[in-house]
Amino acid sequence: MNIKQAKEEIKHTVRAYLAKDAAGRYRIPAVRQRPVLLMGPPGIGKTQIMEQIASELKIGLVSYTITHHTRQSAVGLPFIREEEFDGRACSVTEYTMSEIIASVYRKIRDGGQREGILFIDEINCVSETLAPTMLQFLQCKTFGNQAAPQGWLIVAAGNPPEYNKSVRDFDMVTLDRVRYMTVEADFSVWKEYAGERGICGAVMSYLELRPQNFYRVETDVDGMKFVTARGWEDMSNLMSVYEELGLPVNEEVVRGFVHHDDVAEDAAAYFDLYQKYRDDYGIPELLRGRVKPAVYARIDAAAFDERLAVVNLLLDGLRGYFKKSATERERTDAMYAALKDAAGETADRASERAAFERQLNLLEASEQETLGAVEYAFDFMERAFLNGQEMVVFVTELAMDGAAALFLAEHACERYTRYGAELLIGTKKAELLSEIERNL
Repeated sequence: MNIKQAKEEIKHTVRAYLAKDAAGRYRIPAVRQRPVLLMGPPGIGKTQIMEQIASELKIGLVSYTITHHTRQSAVGLPFIREEEFDGRACSVTEYTMSEIIASVYRKIRDGGQREGILFIDEINCVSETLAPTMLQFLQCKTFGNQAAPQGWLIVAAGNPPEYNKSVRDFDMVTLDRVRYMTVEADFSVWKEYAGERGICGAVMSYLELRPQNFYRVETDVDGMKFVTARGWEDMSNLMSVYEELGLPVNEEVVRGFVHHDDVAEDAAAYFDLYQKYRDDYGIPELLRGRVKPAVYARIDAAAFDERLAVVNLLLDGLRGYFKKSATERERTDAMYAALKDAAGETADRASERAAFERQLNLLEASEQETLGAVEYAFDFMERAFLNGQEMVVFVTELAMDGAAALFLAEHACERYTRYGAELLIGTKKAELLSEIERNL
């Protein structure tokens, strides 16, 4: 399954495990609540979906990467206490509470969340000394002599052996006590996440054209070569700041995140082209309604990858407008809330009202500027591509982008609505992606 399907299935499992009967007892007793063992390649978002699940279900989350722990921190430290057996005093070894279990109790104490998820990552990559502890954890839900509190579910994640030389296999006894799920990398699912996280347009445009380079792990005589979703996201964050600072993104920068020579070289070359297209086509000016005279002739003669890059550049430019409008909206809402809560009429309050009026004007100007940029983008798209597959990409990406969809739901754009209906978002997108794959 892909990571989105895994997220939904884990959510269903959590809801079932936390369901209670009329007497307030868990409908599935703790002894029958199998830990979830999520196995999949590194960097595809296993940790992120745990955060999303906890947030959406409004439960607690305690997360650990077990490879960062020693046996003492996982099990606890031994100490000696005296006990009496058959009238004879004996020294008995016990253990302090595990740091991991203690963190769950701290979460309950400090956050008041009595139910939640204890997530242990890289569970099958532990040292020799910790391996028995991890098996005990999966089989008995305990670290040392301390169990996770009732209402806290256990989810563990690991990497298949082809991705990590230190991976340990689980025996049948352990696997028969967990709920096992296998997750695979899926670009279409990651793309939704990427839109929410603001992955830069250059990276998204490249992966649209080269989806086969989204996630690759290969081994040859020179060793392992790999590209992961985490690598693309981390590089995107750096590229966005580099652009703001006017710093170049060269091949050496790309190689710091993309550990595959061919992909790194190809991506770096494409990023150079992407920047060149933005300058050649004058994207910022285009979104202000000022199109260079030679642009339409060039786009008409351009290859498909260049045309798709221009569409993505337009979308990237529009995202800047949507972000600015959203920021102004947040400021306006915050100022309104402060004014609403304030009591009485004072000089300061009059000043705050005047500031609020100025902010309202800024918001209106920003929204009008954003709507104008959308209309100018449609002007260009209609003249350059009409109802071609580029228009399908443009309209579909606007619909899939959360900030864009929210803005266009609140500010009517007749062409966005019309093209969305005419081009059958979803169906046409599937056809388009198939066409893109045939063109590669």
